[in-house]
Amino acid sequence: MLSNILQGFATATQPLNLLIIALGTVLGIVFGALPGLSGTMGIAILLPITYGMHPTAALLLMVSIFCGSLYGGSISAILLSTPGTPAAAATIFDGYPMTKQGRASEALMEAAISSFWGGVVSLIALFTMAPAIAKFSLKFGSIENFMIAIFGLTIIASLASKNMLKGLISGLIGLLMGCVGMDSFVGHARYTFHIAYLQTGIQLIVALIGLFSISQVLTLASSDNRAIVDKEMIKNLKPAKFTLKDICRYPLTYLRSGIIGTIVGIIPGAGGSIAAFLGYNEAKRASKTPELFGTGLREGVGASESANNAVSGGALIPMLTLGIPGSTACAVMLGGMMVHGLLPGNDLFTVQAGIIYPVMSGMFYANLAFMIIGITCAKYFAYIARVPIYILTPIIVVFCAVGAFAISNSMIDVYVMILFGVVGFFLIHFDFDVTSVVLGLILGPIAEGGFGRAIMINGGVAGAFGSIFKSPICIILLLISVVSLFAPLIREFASKKTGKKLPDAE
Repeated sequence: MLSNILQGFATATQPLNLLIIALGTVLGIVFGALPGLSGTMGIAILLPITYGMHPTAALLLMVSIFCGSLYGGSISAILLSTPGTPAAAATIFDGYPMTKQGRASEALMEAAISSFWGGVVSLIALFTMAPAIAKFSLKFGSIENFMIAIFGLTIIASLASKNMLKGLISGLIGLLMGCVGMDSFVGHARYTFHIAYLQTGIQLIVALIGLFSISQVLTLASSDNRAIVDKEMIKNLKPAKFTLKDICRYPLTYLRSGIIGTIVGIIPGAGGSIAAFLGYNEAKRASKTPELFGTGLREGVGASESANNAVSGGALIPMLTLGIPGSTACAVMLGGMMVHGLLPGNDLFTVQAGIIYPVMSGMFYANLAFMIIGITCAKYFAYIARVPIYILTPIIVVFCAVGAFAISNSMIDVYVMILFGVVGFFLIHFDFDVTSVVLGLILGPIAEGGFGRAIMINGGVAGAFGSIFKSPICIILLLISVVSLFAPLIREFASKKTGKKLPDAE
């Protein structure tokens, strides 16, 4: 494994790969810093561009955007009290008060440095844990793969805990979309309505661009604002002096929050926002002066941002080993991996080690890149938020259209992208969860394929279901799935009960 890691760092250091990492990191910061946009949207837009790239370069671009966007969300959170991404919400607690005190540059600097250390902690976990989990995945047969997909679908409960019914409906929509095309077992066309384009099923990338990008464009265009934020909100940008002490000012906080973020990232559907709040809360509990948190304390920014960024490596562990996306961005990247013929599991770390280890190593350089950018010029990215919406939205639409057309040089893909964008817009407008649709679209065919093979192996549906209870792995996955399905409901019930007893609790 050590030789693969060293070779991975050597490959990632090649000039072209470093250039791709730098470009992806900058784009990720931009998408993360703009409220309403996200790294997921950035990956979805640029995914078609990666078709002609080597798989290593393509994945390096995607993970760089992912890492950059996690940091980028802190820029608008600190400067504008508006988190660019949900994961940056906890950064507002101390970041925005620092801005009002004229310490915006100091807060931006701390966000970049702490995000770097959080990413490093999660990267260590990724290098050490992922190969072992991938090796264990060799024990998975057809019925185990079916149960893995079922477990992945239970993430919908976490994603849609605010409205379980709408979340389930969203997941069902995704599952139905995944059924479109030729049945791989009997060779019969399903839900194609005699349309030749649908014979091969719905193009995953086209659907992702529409659901995540065009829907957000329509949401921005339908708002009454001329720009994402008011230019009067960007103020107090006084430069801060950088010293070597700033590189690791709060090592214990970075380590603690990094571990928390990595663990939360491994749990599918948990998300960076949970990690950030947990990291912030634990730093406050461990502090000798907890009363200073929320008043503009630099350590508060470091605690939330290191936990937030540590989610990156943690979320990739289940995606690369078991095919379960740990976050929305990972769901899009999983689709990108499949396009390049890369399937999660042990082969990814053995047969295709020359591809995946440079990608994991490239995450270190992506974290290093945004730290350098954050220290030197991160505050200037906030001014992108002043670009008028009537200029920003056409640019995004053009990129989306070009990307969709490039998939197969067909205008039909562009029309389908627009259709999914409209569907996504109405889903968002009526508080349905778009990520649940994507999970259904990706994991549905995997579950169907695994169960179909299990039926053939066991001689019928009853035999396939019976084999679930003969496999220890399936029994464990079944128990975890039940816990994953009901945990949000139990957590909501417990929080309401606690809230009644402690109305003033933070």
